[in-house]
Amino acid sequence: MAKVWQHPFLNVFRYFRVDEWKRSSKEGDVAVVMDKTLKSSVYRIRGSVSASNYLQLPRNSTHSLGLTGRYLYVLFRPLPTKHFVIHLDVATQDSQVIRVSFSSLFKEFKSSTTWLQFPFVFETRTPRRDMAGVAPPGARWTFLQLDLHDILLVYLSQCYGHLKSVRLCANLLVKNLYTSDLSFDPAVSVTDAQRTKLPITPVPREMAFPVPKGESWQDHYIHIRFPSDSPQAPSELVLKNSAPPAAVFLEPVPQLPSPLVALSKPMQYRMFPVVQMSSSTTSCPAHCAPRVLPEVSLSCIHLEGSRLGGLSVCNQDSSAWVEASDAHTVVSGSHMLTHKSPGVHMALKDAGSHKHFLPDPVLRLKGIIGFGGHSTKWALWTKDGAAVVYPCHAIIIVLHVSTGEQRFFLGHTDKVSALALDRDSLLLASAQVQPPSVVRLWDFPTGRCLSLFRSPMYAVCSLSFSSSGALLCGVGKDYQGRTVVVAWGTDQVSLGGEVVALAKVHADFDVQTFRISLLDETRMASCGRGSIRLWRMRGGTLRSCPVDLGEHCGLEFSDLAFAQAPDSHQVPSIHTLYVCSRSGHILEVDPQHMAVRCIHRLLPTGVPSDSLPRKQSFSAGPGIAINSLSVSLTACAVGSEDGYLRLWPLDFSSVLLEAEHEGPISSVCISPDGLRVLSTTSSSNLGFLDIPSREYTVLARSHMAPVLALSTEQSRGQLATVSLDHTVRIWDLATLHQLYDFTSCDEAPCAVTFHPTWPAVFCGFKSGTIRAFSLESAGVLVEHTCHRGAIIGLLGTPDGNFLFSSCSQGSLVQYSCANSQCHVLRVAANTVCQDAQPHPNTLAVSRDSRLLAFVGPSKCTVTVVDSASLDELLRVNVSTLDSPDSAVAICFGPTSLGHLLVSTSSNKVMVLNAMSGRTIQELSSARPVACASLALNKDASFLLAASGQAIEVWEYSTQSDPSCQVYIGHSEPVQAVAFTPDQQQVLSVGDAIFLWDVLATPESIPRASPAHEAGQLEDTVSGARGLPQQQVSMPCRVSTAQLDSHFRPPEGNDGTSEEEGCYEDSHSPTGLHKSPDPLVFVEKEPSGAGDMARGAASGSWQHQDQPSTWSTRKIKAQTPTRPDSYKHFTARYKAFMLAKNICPPTGGEQLRLKAVVGYSGNGRANMVWRPDTGFFAYTCGRLVVVEDLHSGAQQHWLGHPEEISTLALSHNAQVLASASCCGRAAALCQIRLWDVPGGLCQQLISHHDSAVQALAFSPDDTFLVTLGDYRDRTLALWSMATYELLSSSRLLEPMHGVAFNPWDADELTCVGPGAVTFWLLQQRGADISLQVHREPVPEEMGLAELTSLCYGAAPLLYCGSSSGQVCVWDTGAGRCFLVWEADDGEIGLLVCSGSRLVSGSNTRRLRLWAVGAVPELWHKGSGARSSSVFMERELTLDGAVVSASFDSGMDMGVVGTTAGTLWYISWAEGTSTRLISGHRSKVNEVVFSPGESYCATCGEDGSVRVWSLASMELVIQFQVLNQSCLCLAWSPPSCGHPEQQQVVAGYSDGTLRIFSISCTTMELKMHPHRTALTAIAFSTDGQTILSGDKDGLVAVSRPSTGMTFRVLSDHQGAPISTIQSTRKEYGDLGVEGEDLWLAVSEDQRVSVWVSNWPRNHCKLLDWLSFPAPAALETSGLPPPSLATFCPWDLALLVCVGLGTREEVVFYSLRQKQVVEKILLPFFAMSLSLSPGAHLMAVGFSECTVSLVDCTSRTTQEFAGHDDVVHLCRFTPSGRLLFTVAHSEVLVWEVLSPSAAVDLPSQVSRKAAVPWNREASVDGGPR
Repeated sequence: MAKVWQHPFLNVFRYFRVDEWKRSSKEGDVAVVMDKTLKSSVYRIRGSVSASNYLQLPRNSTHSLGLTGRYLYVLFRPLPTKHFVIHLDVATQDSQVIRVSFSSLFKEFKSSTTWLQFPFVFETRTPRRDMAGVAPPGARWTFLQLDLHDILLVYLSQCYGHLKSVRLCANLLVKNLYTSDLSFDPAVSVTDAQRTKLPITPVPREMAFPVPKGESWQDHYIHIRFPSDSPQAPSELVLKNSAPPAAVFLEPVPQLPSPLVALSKPMQYRMFPVVQMSSSTTSCPAHCAPRVLPEVSLSCIHLEGSRLGGLSVCNQDSSAWVEASDAHTVVSGSHMLTHKSPGVHMALKDAGSHKHFLPDPVLRLKGIIGFGGHSTKWALWTKDGAAVVYPCHAIIIVLHVSTGEQRFFLGHTDKVSALALDRDSLLLASAQVQPPSVVRLWDFPTGRCLSLFRSPMYAVCSLSFSSSGALLCGVGKDYQGRTVVVAWGTDQVSLGGEVVALAKVHADFDVQTFRISLLDETRMASCGRGSIRLWRMRGGTLRSCPVDLGEHCGLEFSDLAFAQAPDSHQVPSIHTLYVCSRSGHILEVDPQHMAVRCIHRLLPTGVPSDSLPRKQSFSAGPGIAINSLSVSLTACAVGSEDGYLRLWPLDFSSVLLEAEHEGPISSVCISPDGLRVLSTTSSSNLGFLDIPSREYTVLARSHMAPVLALSTEQSRGQLATVSLDHTVRIWDLATLHQLYDFTSCDEAPCAVTFHPTWPAVFCGFKSGTIRAFSLESAGVLVEHTCHRGAIIGLLGTPDGNFLFSSCSQGSLVQYSCANSQCHVLRVAANTVCQDAQPHPNTLAVSRDSRLLAFVGPSKCTVTVVDSASLDELLRVNVSTLDSPDSAVAICFGPTSLGHLLVSTSSNKVMVLNAMSGRTIQELSSARPVACASLALNKDASFLLAASGQAIEVWEYSTQSDPSCQVYIGHSEPVQAVAFTPDQQQVLSVGDAIFLWDVLATPESIPRASPAHEAGQLEDTVSGARGLPQQQVSMPCRVSTAQLDSHFRPPEGNDGTSEEEGCYEDSHSPTGLHKSPDPLVFVEKEPSGAGDMARGAASGSWQHQDQPSTWSTRKIKAQTPTRPDSYKHFTARYKAFMLAKNICPPTGGEQLRLKAVVGYSGNGRANMVWRPDTGFFAYTCGRLVVVEDLHSGAQQHWLGHPEEISTLALSHNAQVLASASCCGRAAALCQIRLWDVPGGLCQQLISHHDSAVQALAFSPDDTFLVTLGDYRDRTLALWSMATYELLSSSRLLEPMHGVAFNPWDADELTCVGPGAVTFWLLQQRGADISLQVHREPVPEEMGLAELTSLCYGAAPLLYCGSSSGQVCVWDTGAGRCFLVWEADDGEIGLLVCSGSRLVSGSNTRRLRLWAVGAVPELWHKGSGARSSSVFMERELTLDGAVVSASFDSGMDMGVVGTTAGTLWYISWAEGTSTRLISGHRSKVNEVVFSPGESYCATCGEDGSVRVWSLASMELVIQFQVLNQSCLCLAWSPPSCGHPEQQQVVAGYSDGTLRIFSISCTTMELKMHPHRTALTAIAFSTDGQTILSGDKDGLVAVSRPSTGMTFRVLSDHQGAPISTIQSTRKEYGDLGVEGEDLWLAVSEDQRVSVWVSNWPRNHCKLLDWLSFPAPAALETSGLPPPSLATFCPWDLALLVCVGLGTREEVVFYSLRQKQVVEKILLPFFAMSLSLSPGAHLMAVGFSECTVSLVDCTSRTTQEFAGHDDVVHLCRFTPSGRLLFTVAHSEVLVWEVLSPSAAVDLPSQVSRKAAVPWNREASVDGGPR
């Protein structure tokens, strides 16, 4: 209650004498001015920086104002076109200080436990995103009324104490501050109130604003009441009139269901959400005496938009017994308490025109798996015995025993600690544990909360009703730990009255149980440690007296029960009281004489002859610890600590029945009819024993601790959960019953997932162990111990191929789920975030099983990798400079959308493009907590988010303005949410397992697009253009290849073999239409012809000569699965968008492509060599490189828009065919046919829609065959004369290779899974058809796939398999006659000539075989033995073999590997010589020696490679295993002699290594960082090393001592992207030193330093900070922050990626300002300036390089790369330019303008155009 001297209000400025400035202070421009509107003096506070211009009360921050008034009134006016800030320091009753701030600078609501920030937004007609800003020109005087009590209560659940201090910051005018406990209405004067007798409090005269006579107060001023008390205003009221369209509203956390208030006509201030406070309650503090408070049980909170303007309260249907009432709603935590507001009706819907879910709400609670929470002793029968009532944390459940249906009492905000039900099941009482304990009274039949009142106890432990329900007694503890007994009168509650506190007693003895007598409501009994007391209520007083226990006074009594009378006429005197104890005693007490009548002791075992326990003497051995008892007319049920429920007769002579439980029994309760005994256990189990049938039924099982994770299984409808109680449990989703329980006493499980196809569940433990449990045998299938930390993520791919796990130590493990052993495939250390908490969404897999996403390697980044190879595809940083953020949970959207959802610690859900990382949308959470779990249903209509103790449901399909509903009920944070496999229900786990029904029907769910899934329509055929056609049966000439009948269909397959229709020809007139998807099976009608065809002999070619009737049947399309074969090509993921309008060369270019460093090891058969002509070609990215092996000169054939997958050279060596995959730049795969002598592309053909796996020319070069990959599955035949598509066949399974028969141009062969397929070309005039014959592999090869093939001597065909075997086939007979073991791994390449065969495999081995005896073995037939084949030579290379070409004698050849190396092989000498070498992974840096003799590169593979600049040949390679080399620097020329040159490399483990070039050794290893190094540089004298890491730390080290002597943390929090050091050549910079160096971090900050390292001197020269750039439209990659010293003026900094625009910024260190800006077409990804000329090279994510002439201001744009150009580096002389995209290194020769005229080039560029140039306007960086 406020102090008397502050009533009725307090003038703050007058009381503290602000004008004297003794008890207040001012800073900056604060002055007293005369205001014409108010006609009085006011204080004007203005200034450009709000924090430097303010008025503060009190003067000293250690003092306090001590103002206790509930309302603070601020009379102020914002200065036009300016911002303002108001800070309030408010103290709670617990003396905690909360900073509450209001400002127009804030863009959104933010909060923590110690501060609240509310945005003050001036609304105009602009969209919502533009509202925040300066005050409008017509800003008016404002009467701001702040309810400090409700602000703290609603947003922080704190109790308001007093106002400590106030700070009013620029820019505003303020008249005064007032505090009061009264709510004033400024628009009503005292005179008006007296005249009209309005029930409102008018504003005092000194607080009133002057109003001209005859005009309205609202026409001149604004009234803001926050939180609002105007329940009749619509939630979004926008007033339209002729007045200036401006409005102001405050926007706090969008959490409270309350309408807005509009109090002025021309200008409207709006605040949402707001709290309604009626006048009847404003003067009543929160801690006043209890009164009846009707309750609206939980439903949902409805929110609109990503900023969530309006809210509504949505009640559930009548089944949940939720009743709407006139209410004032306050949210505390995650629950809603509704206070009565007389005369005010609260609408359950917004009055505004909002969009809502259909229906609204969209979720309804259906069932809960759980029991207990605070205690497991409360479970009650209803009067009819048909249902049981029990608590589950904060919810009370009524379970119907026969049907299993549940209904719920919702409203408690914490765990329920006690329950009581009256005899007639009309009143239910419940108490919660949150201090002070709140008690609710419910109308049990309807579920309506009749009363809500606060008890005087800290916690209520027991409740008891009288038989009539008119009296309720409760027992608990107060704040001093004393026992308190309270009696309430409840007889008037059902009639609308209030609960009356009748009596309260403090006791100094222990009370465990309290019961009211069934026959006399004035008598009660209690028991506890050492006491049994009888109570009586008389005259409003509770009195008690102890029962004389004698020698039993030391017993601990646990429960009591009154004996039931046989009829209602029984006198109370014989009403016996039964009391049980922990020692096994049961005492019969006579209440009338207050004495113990009889004592029984129950022992666990009887005498040897007895089979059941029975009563024994008091002193005979240890007894049963009894926890509970219940008494009927004839028996007593006892629940004991040993887990037994025993039923005894009332004389306790022998046990009638007993039932063993899984844990100690907490309570027992006999049903009113005496036929059933309800029991609960401390292990959270609930069940009952049926006495007549002697059967025990389990009603509910539950975890005993919070549930951490869940997983659902589709085929069996099961749910798996893990909990802190060390159990893994499997539940049936239909019945909510437990099926399995796996318990581990030593290890705690923390992650779980079902296997997609097997009846098994995987579980991860805190010890790092992964175990698979079989659901059939209930045993452990496999156990893995790869992790060293607790498992924080575990999930499998939907296709069942892989399992992934991550741990708290940062490791990620990939497992193969192809077999029951689940072998470990890969272990990646330091990959995932080590700070992540265990929850189900630390890992996420896309629904097509291709992508894996995880939080890591830091908490600020989310990484997307290929699920099969774990190659990194994308890394997104969710943190920004303004708001440091971290990722919390992730999930993928449907594959068609390509969305990746990330919840962050700043309470947002970011929707990202999973391919580019671009932010598509941001959703602001409705609650001030991060979303710990996300789930999106299959059709992307609803998004679930676990937000603290609530569940948020977003209308995800509405991208522009998504709606949100919030559901509460959990008393602890929700750990995980998920949709059930059928998408009809929602699961949420935390304190318990909640199952919600999704009420939205399929037709009511909004769709993002009406497109149908492929293959969902039955009995339709797609035409050539993919349009649905009506199914027809018509005769046609069969051109589809058929298989022979050797492969018979299985029974029950309707006569259709698996192989029939396996290949489908298309002969369209254009010749370019593919066979439509999904696959069409061709079935033959049952006829004689069909039967004859099926009976043909094996090995014959099938061809249908006569027309017959055919029907078609469309098969549902399935997601193709990549074969488990390295031979199969997979394009490397690239996040780029090719730039358009790249013009062909027109002469005058200043760059000419000189050399390509590297070979694409990702391709397959992408190298050709012809020894007789010397033609040698290979691929690098999308370039075909033709190289002269003698001179090393290169030609570069450019034209492919995507990565080239394979090459083929015609037999006459005149045509080279190259194929690239499809992508963003090409809808179909391009196949280019190059004229070898001329080097020009003579034809472009396209047919395949994903990638081309193999190419082959016919022996006479008449035909070209192209084979699609596993997604395309087509075989196409082309004419080389006309370049037309002759035939296209659809394959049912992927093929790995194709080859023409060298002796017959009409025959070709394919190899694939389990068979060899022979194709025969048949020409009939202009028509060409393909006939097919398929032969399975021999049984001795098992299930191996054939992965490679080559022809030998006629008629032999050699095929390699995935298991390392080589089989030899007779192509004439179509049979395999020889098999031998050629390798341990998959054979991906075979080359044969004469009597020699070369095999290459993924074991890196290349083997030469002597196969001269094989033709002789062919003649022997079945008697052939492989002992005649022997290996001549073997070489081990650096990677799996992917391409090879040999001379005719097989003496020498060229072989390519996946490591990006081309080797020259000499079998005669048994040697391998490196021809072409490159990095196999991303190149991170290129540096040059001072004399330009060498260059060095470093890569993700951990290698540092030194190259000769003259020949670009590899000279030295330093390799560090299991680490990535991220940065590199070459020692400067001043460090010593040239022969002492060194390079220093930084690695991902935080180490740096110094390598000597001359000695080719590592000289020094240091560990200056704890995280990965990202930038490194030498000082100008070479004696100091500067290194930066991903945490933003810069370390300064001396190699001579190996010590780090300084660490700079100025950039901490963001990775260092650049460190550059140069000699300080200017003395006018104002700082002394020798070195001038800079550091750039990824948060757009640049620091420039001057240092003298020998003297350990370092001083900051300049600091630049720029706003974060916008997301890239092309690729979505975050542009790097780059800066460098200008080589022709070292006082200039050249920066890119620092700002919101695509530009190059020139910053002068002398002038301290930006002196020039050059606009770029895109955001720069790399930058380099030429030291020799005023040239600047810029690389873009659009795969282009731009060369800027800074003198003429012109640019030339060059293409040639296959990925983002992330590195550009000029050599020290500026003669060469190196550009890098992933692993491709292109070397460009820089030409002078005169030499650049009319030079031939193979690189396309854009015509030179002038750059846009801007001069600095603001004089400094933004």
